Amino acid sequence: MRQLLILLIILKSLFIQAQTISTAKPWTYWWWMGSTVKKEDISTQLQSFKASGIGGVHIIPIYGVKGLEKEAIPFLSPEWLDVMQFTVTEGKRLGIGVDMTTGTGWPFGGPNVSESLAAKTMVVKEGKPDINLTKQKVKRAAPGGEGYVLDPFHANAMSHYLTRFDSAFKGIAALPRSMYMDSYEAYGANWTVDFANEFKKRRKYDILENLNALSDSTPNPSSELIRIDYHQTLAELLLERYAIPWTKWSKEKGFVTRYQAHGSPGNLLDLYAAADIPETESFGTSRFDIPGLRVDPDYSIEQFGTPNPLAMKFASSAAHLNGKRLVSSETGTWLANHFKVSLSQIKPQIDELFASGINHVFYHGTNYSPPGAPYPGWLFYASTHFGPTSHFAKELPLLNQYVAFCQERLQSSKPDNDILVYFPIHDLWATRAKSSGNIHLLEVHHVDRWLLDLPFGKLSQNLWNAGYTFDFISDLQLKDLNVKGNKLLTPANITYKTILIPSSTYMPMKTLKELKRLSAAGVNIIFEDNLPKKVSGYNAHSSNQQAFEKELLALQKNVNVHTSSNLKESLTKNKVFSEEIAEKGLTFIRKRTEDGRTLYFVTNLANTFREGWVKLGGGEHFTRIDPLGGKSEMAFRNSGDRQEVFLQLLPGQSCFLESTKEAGKPGEIVTYSRSYEIKGPWEITFLNGRPLRPAPAKMQQLESWTVLPDSARYFSGTALYKISFDAPADLNKSKSVVLDLGDVRETANVKLNGKAVGTAWSIPFRIELDAALFKPKNNVLEIEVTNLSANYMRLRDTQKPDWKRFEDINIVDITYKKFDASKWEPMPSGLLGPIKLIYE
Repeated sequence: MRQLLILLIILKSLFIQAQTISTAKPWTYWWWMGSTVKKEDISTQLQSFKASGIGGVHIIPIYGVKGLEKEAIPFLSPEWLDVMQFTVTEGKRLGIGVDMTTGTGWPFGGPNVSESLAAKTMVVKEGKPDINLTKQKVKRAAPGGEGYVLDPFHANAMSHYLTRFDSAFKGIAALPRSMYMDSYEAYGANWTVDFANEFKKRRKYDILENLNALSDSTPNPSSELIRIDYHQTLAELLLERYAIPWTKWSKEKGFVTRYQAHGSPGNLLDLYAAADIPETESFGTSRFDIPGLRVDPDYSIEQFGTPNPLAMKFASSAAHLNGKRLVSSETGTWLANHFKVSLSQIKPQIDELFASGINHVFYHGTNYSPPGAPYPGWLFYASTHFGPTSHFAKELPLLNQYVAFCQERLQSSKPDNDILVYFPIHDLWATRAKSSGNIHLLEVHHVDRWLLDLPFGKLSQNLWNAGYTFDFISDLQLKDLNVKGNKLLTPANITYKTILIPSSTYMPMKTLKELKRLSAAGVNIIFEDNLPKKVSGYNAHSSNQQAFEKELLALQKNVNVHTSSNLKESLTKNKVFSEEIAEKGLTFIRKRTEDGRTLYFVTNLANTFREGWVKLGGGEHFTRIDPLGGKSEMAFRNSGDRQEVFLQLLPGQSCFLESTKEAGKPGEIVTYSRSYEIKGPWEITFLNGRPLRPAPAKMQQLESWTVLPDSARYFSGTALYKISFDAPADLNKSKSVVLDLGDVRETANVKLNGKAVGTAWSIPFRIELDAALFKPKNNVLEIEVTNLSANYMRLRDTQKPDWKRFEDINIVDITYKKFDASKWEPMPSGLLGPIKLIYE
C-alpha cells in the first residue's frame, strides 16, 4: 500500500509539473550532434534551460562529431528512442516542453526514400520534358537519417516516408509535444511522376504540348496563362500531398505541428494554415536605425537578404484567420558572426517579430554539448549561440524574462486588425521565375524576388508604414469568410472591416465570385487603382474571359465596391483609420484581450521618436506597461473622440499600452531636462574570464579595455569598473533619476553605494535609480561589464583551433567560408560611456 501511495504521489507530481510547461517562455532549437547524447548530460542541460527561463526545446538530430562516430546513436534506433523518451519524461518533470523534427537535418528525406519517391526536376529540351532526380540528399543529416530528399508532389511519398515513424513510435507513450517541418528547401524540384496527368485533370489541357511556354521570355499572354496553371498545379499538389498528409498523420498520433512553409512554390497562406503553429524565420540582421545598434559588416545582404515583417505576416495572418493561438519563429539565425552576437542585437529582432504577430519564439539556438568538452564546447555551424558557454549566458535570463512577459500577453489576446489584403499570387506566377527549377520559391531570405516589387508588396509596405492594421488572405481562404453586419467574420470569430485588392492583372473566376458573394452581403471591397483585367486559366480562356468581364460589371454595380487611387480616403469612408503610432516612427501591433480591452505592443525600431503625445484609435484610458521592469503608469488626455497617451520611448525601447475601463487619474509626466556626466578616474579590476586576468588598471577617459597592456586585447570575461563621485547639488530635488551608461560592450551589472540597482543589457543602456540612494559626497558606483567571447577566440584559433571537430560543414563564418577567428581585429570591450545621470 505504501509503495502504491508513493507511486501515486510521483504520478501526481509529474502531472502537475507537466501542466506548468510554458509557451510564453522562449523555446530553443537543440541540435543533437550525431545524437551522441547521454541521459545524465541531457538532464543537466534541461535543468540549465529551466534555470535560465527557457520553456522548451526542439530536438534536431544533425551531423556528428569527428572521432566519436562509434558513439553516435542512429536516428529512430531503439537506443535513440530511449533517450528521446527520457528527454520527454525529464522535460515533464522539470516543466520543459519538447518538440522534434519529423526527420533529421532538412528537408524531409532519408534512408526509406527510394529513387522513385525522391525529388525530381524537369527541364524542357526541344519542347519535351527531360525528367531526372534532383539527387539532393538530406542537408545536415544525422546518422540514420541520410538519404534522398522526398518528392514533395508525389501522391504516396509522404505517407510512405511516415511509415518509418509509425513503426518507431508504436507502443511509445512518452512522445514530444510537436512534430516540426523545416523550411521548404527541395531545390529544383518541379515535377512528379503523374504531374502531366494531374495537370490535365485539373487544368483541362495537356501541359506536355505547351512546355515551351514555361521558359518563354516574351510577353506572350498565352505563356503567362500556362505558367500560372503550372504553378497552380504545383501549389495544389504540395498542399494536398505534402502539408496536409503530414499534419493529418501528426494529429492522429497526438502531436501538434509546427510548419515553416516559406521557401515553397505554393501559396504560403494556405500552407501555413495547414499547421497548428505556423512558423516564420528571422535570418540575419534588420537595418534598424537605432543609435548604437551594431550590424556585422561581413553579413551579406546580397547573399541572404534581411528579415522583413511583411514576410513574417504571412505566418501570423494564417494563424489569425484560422484561430491559431501560437505563431512561432526560428529566431536569431546569423545575427552576427560566431562569438560576436550581443543581447542588445537580439532584442530588436524579437521586437520586430512581436509587432509582426509572432508570439512563440524559438531561439536558433543551442547545441547539446557534454560538460567535459573543451571550451567553447560543441557548436552548430550557424550563429547565434544561446547555450551555457555563450558569453551572455549569465544575463540570458533577463532576455528570457522579457520575452516571457511579452509573449504571455500576446498569446492571451486576439488580433484586432481592420483590413484583409488579398494576395494576388497569380500575378507572380505569370512572371518568369528567378529561383531554381524555374519556379517561384516564396522564401524569407529574398523577399524582393516575390513580394516587395509586386503592387501587392508595395501596397502592404505603404499600409505598414502608415499605421494601418491588416492581415493577408488567399484565394482559398476567401470561401471561409462569412458576414456579420457589414463586417467580415472568420471561422475563428475574428472580424475585419474591409477587403483590399491590390492592383493586379489576373484573378481566378472562383475568387471573383467569392468577392461578389461577400459584397452582396454588405462587405466593403476596395480595388487599388483598377479592377483585375484577366481571368486566370489557359483552357477555354476566351469564353471564360467574357464571363469574367460580365461578373466584373455586376460587381461594380454594388455600392460596397470601390475602385480607388486614394486609399486613405476610401478607407476612411469605410471607418478604417491609420494609427498615429506609426506616423511617429514607431512599430506596433494592436490586439484585443479576452475581456475586450485594447492592447498595443509598441516598439521603437527607428531614430525619430523620443517622447510626446500619441493618439490611439479609441476613447479608452490606457496604462503604459514596461516589459523590462513590469512598471505600469497612466498618462493620458482626451483629444476629441480619440485618446492620447504620453509616450517616452527611446530608440530600442518597447512597451505595452493596455486600455482600462476604470477612469483613473493620469500619471505624472516626468521630463528629464538635466544631465550630469560622471568622469574619471575609473579603477578597472578584471574578475574572471579567458585566457588570463589582465592586471588592474586606471582610466581617466573611458575607452575599450583592449587598449590596455598585458593580455587585455585577448580577454573575454568580466571586469569591474569603480568610481567615486559627488552628486550634483540639485539632484536631491528630483524624484526620478536615470543612469545612462552610454555605449556598453556588452552587459553591465550596476551597484550604487553597495546596493544592486539592475543590469543593463539592451539599448538604451539605462537604469532607473531611486534618488534616495545618493549621498551628497563620495558616492561609489560599481559596474561589472562582460564583453563578447570573440577576443578570446582570436587567440584560441591561433593556439588551439582543435575545437572545430565536427562532421559535414563543421564550423563556417557568416559568409559560409572556413571559420578562422585568428585574423580578427579586437572587438571593443568594456564601458565606453559617457556615463551620465539624467534627472528632472
